[in-house]
Amino acid sequence: MAGVLIGLALLAFWLFSLFDVVTTPEDEVRNVPKALWILIVVLIPLLGGLVWMARGRPRAPRAAWPVPPGPGTPKGPDDDADFLRDLDRRMRGDDMN
Repeated sequence: MAGVLIGLALLAFWLFSLFDVVTTPEDEVRNVPKALWILIVVLIPLLGGLVWMARGRPRAPRAAWPVPPGPGTPKGPDDDADFLRDLDRRMRGDDMN
């Protein structure tokens, strides 16, 4: 029973790797041409899939560092002097409306 489960897991990994190679755009494949990656994954099922995952698959795009607000930009509503003045005026009932 364990052999069957291992065999199914290997088959699933091989199919996933093959599908991943086939559906990856040509310009995003790394190191060797896409056709060669397909051959590697088909002819060397387990090792080819592992090498594809490590060396051929496109890298995930990295998120840019968050840009901190500039020196004159308020970080939040309670850091904005105009907002606080307007809020104070509205709370006192000095609203013009």
